[in-house]
Amino acid sequence: MATRDLVVIGASAGGVEALSQLVARLPLDLAATVLVVLHVPPDRPSVLPRILSAAGPLPATHAKGGERAAHGHLYVAPPGRHLLVHDGTLRLSSGPKEGGHRPAIDPLFRTAARAAGSRVVGVVLSGALDDGTAGMVSIKQLGGICVVQDPNEAICGDMPRSALQNADVDHCLKVAGIADLLVRLSKEEVTETRRPPNQLLERESRIALDDGSEDVKPAPGEPSQFSCPACGGVLNEIHDGDLLRFRCRVGHAYGPDALRMEQQSALEGALWAALRALEEQASLGRRLAVRGRELKQTRTAARFDERATAAEQQAALVREALRHGLSSPLETDEEAPGGVAARPTSLHRSKSQA
Repeated sequence: MATRDLVVIGASAGGVEALSQLVARLPLDLAATVLVVLHVPPDRPSVLPRILSAAGPLPATHAKGGERAAHGHLYVAPPGRHLLVHDGTLRLSSGPKEGGHRPAIDPLFRTAARAAGSRVVGVVLSGALDDGTAGMVSIKQLGGICVVQDPNEAICGDMPRSALQNADVDHCLKVAGIADLLVRLSKEEVTETRRPPNQLLERESRIALDDGSEDVKPAPGEPSQFSCPACGGVLNEIHDGDLLRFRCRVGHAYGPDALRMEQQSALEGALWAALRALEEQASLGRRLAVRGRELKQTRTAARFDERATAAEQQAALVREALRHGLSSPLETDEEAPGGVAARPTSLHRSKSQA
């Protein structure tokens, strides 16, 4: 009989603390492979394997493409690469970002469910926004077990809360309870399911694998009125059970909360650019007005002064909007303790939480 021997874990803001507490309670003889995705910046080295190796008895390393995973080992997604499961091996991909992240949690969860079905246990720990929710839906569809950290314990409870609202979660526990549960599930015999992945899961898994397949295009779903913050293409609207998601033609994917924050970031950038242009326009108008007065061209000088005043007033409005009307992007993606983020407003088509 098969056992639940593949554990996939996703975390973000506040995730280093939660992961450290979790692995500290896992035994050296754990009868399962553990794959970990933590949102980290792509442009600096990650020390997460060193942190996790020091926190508990299990060795932790960055995953390598083509590697066959072993029980009792932690494999961590390296910066800038999705960690995936395919054909019995670990894969690393530079495929499209999901939720603005690479590595992202959903591609790991989705491909693990596709590869191992009922043998998979998915775990969502502390983090902002909604990465991991769509992956949890896939794990549940193919017979796996879904576990989330108690949002009230998490430093940032948005990711666990999103999963609870939108996926059929089996267990909601504090970190200590999750560790004990994983040990127990790793010894539990299960009938290995062979449910065929649905068409949506199959196509999205192949997009993450970035294998150049033409049959994954166009993107799944129906065109929406929104554009992709990453590439400007049209986002297709995907209804995955009760979960609303978006994906563009080239593969960038977003949950509602992630899309909202990416739009806000783009809006803020546009407003700063507008502010700069207006202030430069006002400065130029004042300079030309001075020049007009020097040349005794009083009407011309007055016209430039009026234009400068109008630009200054518009700039003041834009500055006020930036000061009071927009909040900062949620996540710093820091691989360090204490990376707490503000909680977003949920835009999911959520079902009631039991």
